[in-house]
Amino acid sequence: MLTIIKSGLLTTVQDSGRTGYRQLGISQSGALDLPALYIANLLVGNPRDYAGIEITLGQFAVQFHQDSWIALTGADCNATLDDSPLWTGWRYFVRAGQQLVLQQPVRGMRSYLAISGGIDVPVILGSRSTDLVAKFGGLDGRILQNGDELPIGQPVRFLDDQKRKKSIGVQQLTFDNRIRVLSGPEMDQFSQQSQRNFWRTNWHLSPNSNRMGYRLNGDQLRRTSDSELLSHGVLPGVIQVPHNGQPIILLSDAQTTGGYPKIGTIIAADLYCLAQIPLGESIRFRPCTLAEAAEALEKQQRFIDQIEWGLYAD
Repeated sequence: MLTIIKSGLLTTVQDSGRTGYRQLGISQSGALDLPALYIANLLVGNPRDYAGIEITLGQFAVQFHQDSWIALTGADCNATLDDSPLWTGWRYFVRAGQQLVLQQPVRGMRSYLAISGGIDVPVILGSRSTDLVAKFGGLDGRILQNGDELPIGQPVRFLDDQKRKKSIGVQQLTFDNRIRVLSGPEMDQFSQQSQRNFWRTNWHLSPNSNRMGYRLNGDQLRRTSDSELLSHGVLPGVIQVPHNGQPIILLSDAQTTGGYPKIGTIIAADLYCLAQIPLGESIRFRPCTLAEAAEALEKQQRFIDQIEWGLYAD
């Protein structure tokens, strides 16, 4: 069991997400920075898709009520464990009664806390992830609050005394603001100038953004046709352009259908970068081919596989 002392701005229980229900209008949810969650889980001996805690913009504190392994990944928030520094990308053994505190991020936007055994909230439709829109999953389908208590599951891997080294860390994926994009099916419906602007503009993340979608501010994108599109299926990473010409990037809690034209799609391997770019900062889109997108995702998966092999190979 652990207790939330300070919940921060937006803290939720998330795992790798809810799949297989989009035809019912149920969003994916799940961690916005999946590689960070996977690495945190691997560090503490969990399967990579176990539920952890996603912390947005730090300002978070938690107390542990049992001895356990923990790991923090993602944004660097000058974390401390009972006033001793705790580094991201490292595994630590905590004792009952100790408190972990995160400050505002020095770099990045979202941190992930994994604990051996995972956060043991109920599984709903195959996932423990919080769906803030539909209000289910996680802890009562809501943002975590001060005083909330979260149950911890039974560890899958028991780390023996030989492996109980305080300083065990791994390299994390780096992130920046250059995001690779596949051209969307309606790209040709935009004027030539708008197509050029899409690739050349420094887009800025609007404060009016959330886990459903990132709203961008920049040069207005104009279509050459006023025809309306039929509603169609959409996925996280799709970049829609509403009537005001300011793009919206759909994220994990986004709706499953939409009628706005799709000018592009963020490649799966770069979605984690998007999750770590602070609001107000700029984004540049880079064109990418389907073959390059597949290669980037395979490279990312190999990186995480190598971490697991390095931690637990006999």
